[in-house]
Amino acid sequence: MAVVIFDGLAYGMLLFLMAVGLSITMGLMKFVNLAHGTFAVVGGYAAAVLMSRTGLGYAAALAAAFVSAALLGAVLETTLYRRLYRAHALDQVLLSIGVVFVSIAALTYGFGPSMVAFTLPPWLQGQVEVGGLALGRYRLFLIAAGLLVLALLVLAMGRTRYGAMVRAAVDNQRVAGGTGIHVQRLFFLTFSLGCGLAGLGGALSLGMLGLEPSFPLKYLVYFLIVVCVGGAGTITGPFVAALLVGLVDVAGKYYLPEAGAFLIYVFMIAMLLLRPHGIVARKGIA
Repeated sequence: MAVVIFDGLAYGMLLFLMAVGLSITMGLMKFVNLAHGTFAVVGGYAAAVLMSRTGLGYAAALAAAFVSAALLGAVLETTLYRRLYRAHALDQVLLSIGVVFVSIAALTYGFGPSMVAFTLPPWLQGQVEVGGLALGRYRLFLIAAGLLVLALLVLAMGRTRYGAMVRAAVDNQRVAGGTGIHVQRLFFLTFSLGCGLAGLGGALSLGMLGLEPSFPLKYLVYFLIVVCVGGAGTITGPFVAALLVGLVDVAGKYYLPEAGAFLIYVFMIAMLLLRPHGIVARKGIA
């Protein structure tokens, strides 16, 4: 049982790292971005390719994954997404799902349809004994990384000028603009940050989930469940939701493998019936 909980927490941390950016951008921009997984896969491919072809270290590869996904997000926000902020939700869905299919085709053409090759660095391989339990170093690292990102985001949104501006824009964009906040620039920076976090999560997932071109579609529903159940526009909500989704999914695969992903959808329906506005109802980014 302890191993199931540990694996579920590690998996949940990955989902949180990849989905929290979507929660922030949906809460601020009201933009239905179904292409969020594309930035995760781009970050993962960037890290894997740099490590295998240039010998870049793992920590530097994670930083490169964040930067590459953030840069791609900045380019797409400027050229495509910005034009549809006030458009109908259907237009936003069609654009973002189109980006997904374009990215799948591009990655398949460039790297092939197979899963990208990746080997964990030696210091993340093997196990350590904690309280009489043998726990994987890599999964411990994932849990620590998720907690660190959560702490940094909460501090950034609650204690910095940038966070105050984001909270103001989430509450009322028109009033925020009237106080001198450059809302469009804030959108740009926040969207790039969310994409960078997705890229970081994609790079961290290489050792557990693996990456292939179809990754953005394969895990799209998980990102949406985490954001909807947790509460769009919040940070702690998706964190709690991601941990619950991770625990339910891993426990289901251990104890009811014949049910497949059915338990995840049962969990989603139950949570939305109990908390239709999310685990943490949005009162700004928190």
